[in-house]
Amino acid sequence: MTPAASHAPRTTLALVTLLAVAGVQHFRRPAPFDSIVPPALPGPARWYTYGSGVAELATAALLAVPRTRRLGGAAATALFVAVFPANVQMAWNWRHKPARMQAIAYGRLPLQGVLVAGSEHVRRHG
Repeated sequence: MTPAASHAPRTTLALVTLLAVAGVQHFRRPAPFDSIVPPALPGPARWYTYGSGVAELATAALLAVPRTRRLGGAAATALFVAVFPANVQMAWNWRHKPARMQAIAYGRLPLQGVLVAGSEHVRRHG
């Protein structure tokens, strides 16, 4: 196993956990997710909330299975890029909130790049 590949199992576990928890939360508590759907998107925000929840759960499943792990990495990259506008919307919505909340919202923006790097690592190294 190459040094880069040796990090893939930890990265995979982290992504599976993050995506599974987030996916479930989209159904348990959809309102916070609805609030960050960019208003320019057509249709009800709830559609996007549930759709992204399904995508997160499906991606977690792809990542969890060794045979589909590289496909899961590619799906995770696409998902993380696709939901980035919601993170931008959250930062915009929270721009007048207390400093701690602003830090969370703004901190999510570069975190998306870290997630993309992790998913690409899994895509390349399984």
